[in-house]
Amino acid sequence: MRKLLILLPALMFATPAIAQQAPSAPNTIQLPPQLTDPATINRVTRGMQAMSKALLDIRVGELQAAVEGREATPAERRMTVRDVARRDDPNFERNLQRQIAQAQPMMQQAARTLNEALPAMMDGLQQASRAIERAAANMPDPTYPKR
Repeated sequence: MRKLLILLPALMFATPAIAQQAPSAPNTIQLPPQLTDPATINRVTRGMQAMSKALLDIRVGELQAAVEGREATPAERRMTVRDVARRDDPNFERNLQRQIAQAQPMMQQAARTLNEALPAMMDGLQQASRAIERAAANMPDPTYPKR
């Protein structure tokens, strides 16, 4: 009994110190260097330009005729997305390639910005996760008998 009387005050003073969580190490999460490397972004841009050229070569004339419920003419069978886009803008392909090239610096800036914001985003997600865990712990037990 005497030991309990001596240990009880010691435990009461130690409890707040024990309850505190140790400060977590700062988040050092970053995007992989390959994603922030300008050479990677250059390759992505070149890939987008090549893909846009391939998409512009897709034949759509027969599809248009089928939607209209008729047979496609020989000229329509050769019609591509590029042909349809040039109807409204004769410089469509040139403008598209220029827009893709102009996107390259924006992609580099976006990668840098994301890399800088990622630690704060991860902290926010961890805080949200802890809040959800606390809320879930306070939910009533559905099997508890009702009165």
